[in-house]
Amino acid sequence: MSELKVDKVSPRTGTYVSLNTVGSKNIIINGDMSIAQRGTSVNVGNNDNGYHTCDRWSFFESGSPTAVFTMSQSTDVPTGQGFATSLKMDCATAQGSLGASDLLRIEQRFEGQNLQYLKKGTSSAESLTMSFWVKSNKTGTYIAELNDSDNGRQISKSYTIDSASTWEKKTLTFEGDTTGTIDNDNALSLVARWWLAAGTNFTSGTLATSWQANDNADRAVGQVNLADNTANEWYVTGVQLEAGTTASDFEFLPYDMNLDRCYRYYQMVADGTSDVQVISNAVSYTTTTAYGVLSFIKEMRSAPSLDQTSGTDYYNYSNVGASDTFDSFVIAQPNTRNARLNNGDTIAITVGQSGWFSARTTGGKIALDSEL
Repeated sequence: MSELKVDKVSPRTGTYVSLNTVGSKNIIINGDMSIAQRGTSVNVGNNDNGYHTCDRWSFFESGSPTAVFTMSQSTDVPTGQGFATSLKMDCATAQGSLGASDLLRIEQRFEGQNLQYLKKGTSSAESLTMSFWVKSNKTGTYIAELNDSDNGRQISKSYTIDSASTWEKKTLTFEGDTTGTIDNDNALSLVARWWLAAGTNFTSGTLATSWQANDNADRAVGQVNLADNTANEWYVTGVQLEAGTTASDFEFLPYDMNLDRCYRYYQMVADGTSDVQVISNAVSYTTTTAYGVLSFIKEMRSAPSLDQTSGTDYYNYSNVGASDTFDSFVIAQPNTRNARLNNGDTIAITVGQSGWFSARTTGGKIALDSEL
């Protein structure tokens, strides 16, 4: 999103000055890793693809890798740069020898309608500059990739971790692509990837340092294997992806604004930390089922699915007269602004009474998922 500008009169000089107001130059969301709605630490591997800790940051693996990483929100950050948190990938189960089709990486995915100003597919296509702080005990060559999923195109750049266990700032510039336009919709159009390990299917060619049609062999040439020792760890924070050929200072957003951007893709309703979290108002529709309407905190990217933890008597329907417990919810008629909820297993209630749904145990977690 380009910056908006407003002119006003300077009270000191009487002349017009231009002020930058609301707008975000950073395509990356939650680049400072400050938002972690799902939790702060989880082991990932064995096809645990998806979002686990820091919002908008997805773990992805393919092939048959046996490595396991602990993915966490860490407080280890570069000194004096204003960051409080980072994303840490810590090798918990090593894999010294990778299969040809094995890969491990983290990534962030973007909607096409947010990228139209890049003018991709025209002679005026904008370059993109990626900057980030990174730290690892394993020195060597690492790969960052942009992938255009609308047109099957890729470009990769290498960066080097020079000093073990030392925070280093990296800047990579990806030239504008004059081929293939980006769809103007809310679906996946572009992916930014940080490789952690890659088998020979992804390293046997020539690194695609210019935009080209997808070719796996050219994706991650030279990538070290971060999974080859349980001592290995990799941290990243201050991630920025912006139009242009130079990196500007990291764009710090207020916590609430950063969280609001994350809510478009994921919203926690009850986080499993309390047994008294109200989920929604409801009414007993039959003697065994209650219906509630859940209004979302923010309009979501698309009609969400329900991400919940189910268990015996995890949830409760209550009203003035009585209450009953149940194990899980069902979501129905979702759109981008609200959805209907009902208990997924039967309860004993009186028809027509109003009440509310709530979590009953600290295990009860319910969230809305509209991730790309």
